[in-house]
Amino acid sequence: MKVLVPGDDPPQIQDSGHLERLRARSEIDEVQVWRDRPGSLEALVERAAGAQLVINSRGAVRWPAEVLQRLPELRLIATCSIGTDMIDLEAARRHGVVVSNQPGRTAPVVAEHALGLMLALAKHAAFHTAQIRAGRWPRVDGVYLRGKVLGIVGTGDIGAETARLGNALGMRVVAWTFNPSPERAAQLGVRYVELEELLAGSDVVSLHLRLSGESQGLIGARQLALMKPGAMLINTARGGLVDGTALADALERGALFGAGLDVFEREPPPPDDPLLHSSERVVLTPHAADMTPEGVELLNEGAVDNVIAFLDGTPRNVVT
Repeated sequence: MKVLVPGDDPPQIQDSGHLERLRARSEIDEVQVWRDRPGSLEALVERAAGAQLVINSRGAVRWPAEVLQRLPELRLIATCSIGTDMIDLEAARRHGVVVSNQPGRTAPVVAEHALGLMLALAKHAAFHTAQIRAGRWPRVDGVYLRGKVLGIVGTGDIGAETARLGNALGMRVVAWTFNPSPERAAQLGVRYVELEELLAGSDVVSLHLRLSGESQGLIGARQLALMKPGAMLINTARGGLVDGTALADALERGALFGAGLDVFEREPPPPDDPLLHSSERVVLTPHAADMTPEGVELLNEGAVDNVIAFLDGTPRNVVT
């Protein structure tokens, strides 16, 4: 059998010792790692031809139906991620391809990044850095977060950990999810409210939903208009949750205090993306929330664990 890593750029798993665990398996003939991304869907098909097992280390490498239907030998796609929006899951199901992800594995790492974006935004870190480098010494008040309301949108593993950090800061935490329950609220130390109430009442809104048909564009112009003029929006989930044009417009008009973004509708964002030009009101990172040595190690280990479980006939973390 052949294991393929089709586009490990930026580097994620290419130099990981965990790949040696696959090479040691008697049923694995080859572990092939491409250190650049395929330039087209056709190039991806060419790379994946003959591979039974794929480790998809980068969400930018996408698996639509038109690719999956041309790979009859493919049996497993194991992601180095929680999200699976880069894969057409229905097409994978039709073609007998198992998809395994890593739910919750790096939740504390990502939640810490969300907190970091929140703090950097509240203290004007990017703005002050740019001003001092330009020879200026500005007087701009920051935001004291203790006592403020933190609204968590989505209370899976990462949302739950972000709620814990918010409580530790002394913030008042409210939450919204598709399936709330009193038991989950008590467990997390949050109060569940309707989404409109959360948006209208929160000083910080932090997004932690997976991208799906239900959540695509969840935060648009109408939802942004509900938010407080001094509110912050933090997104470490998926760019598609937010209408980027509407967000840029709200920031330009001063309708929000600012936004801390690790994810974008297009990655990397094009040079004309208006969010890149709201420097005083945004803090940006390049989809790097779990990119610490600890986070990378956890994801690489988890992806290889999922492949080995599949080889052993006991697939785990199966999405479809």
